Amino acid sequence: MYPAAPDSTAIAQLHDYARREARRLRREAVNEFWCNAARLMAHLVLRLAHSIPTTTQKA
Repeated sequence: MYPAAPDSTAIAQLHDYARREARRLRREAVNEFWCNAARLMAHLVLRLAHSIPTTTQKA
C-alpha cells in the first residue's frame, strides 16, 4: 500500500519553515559578503598606505 499523503496543514508548516530558513540563510550570506568586503577594503587601504612614499623620506 501507499503511505498516507501528508495533510495540508503539515505541508503549509513545512513550507513556512522552508521560507523562514531561506530568509535566514540569505541574510547570513549577505552579512558575510559585506563583512568580507569591509575586511578586504581595510587590507587594501593598509597596503596602499604602506606603498605610498612619504614626503619626509629621502630618495
